[in-house]
Amino acid sequence: MEYYGSSIGKLIEALSSLPGIGKKSAQRLAFHIVAMPEEQVKGIADALVDARTNVHFCRSCCTLTDGELCPICASSKRNHRQIMVVENSRDLAAYEKTGRYDGVYHVLHGAISPMLGVGPNDIRLKELLLRLQDEQGEAQADEVIIATNSSVEGESTAMYIVKLIKTLELPVKITRIATGVPVGGDIENIDEVTLERALKGRTEM
Repeated sequence: MEYYGSSIGKLIEALSSLPGIGKKSAQRLAFHIVAMPEEQVKGIADALVDARTNVHFCRSCCTLTDGELCPICASSKRNHRQIMVVENSRDLAAYEKTGRYDGVYHVLHGAISPMLGVGPNDIRLKELLLRLQDEQGEAQADEVIIATNSSVEGESTAMYIVKLIKTLELPVKITRIATGVPVGGDIENIDEVTLERALKGRTEM
């Protein structure tokens, strides 16, 4: 039975399709949106369309951005020879909040998970390898910090990355963030102090 009319019903259904938004939350958001000034609602709608239209992968690190390069890769103040490998852009943001890392990143957009049908070719591993050496085979990085999550998938991905990089036979130091990050924990949900300690306590692989 339709309680509110088709327009509100469609809005609730659309909002509930978003991750982490259940029916009750979607209903609450829908009522809030229809009570907002029309211009404010239009601003939100325009921002959604603009983001969907203009956001793409950074040419260098593969994070999400609306420019050719993200602000981090475009900055001359960052150490471009130190690359931290993370699973997603939310993990990048978590490390940036610590304010203690001045290198650059590489975003995989996932982790290897045979159970979910995600293989090495489904994440941004090829792009990482291309960044590590130029056309002459010279190393373009001094250190690769592997900061995948400490889940089974994250650890498997970390070991696979180590194996790939070592096959290149480049003079690149490979390190893994320390176990200050709890087993099974997602980096995006961990506090800045713990992340900073994990970065400082990284070990060579």
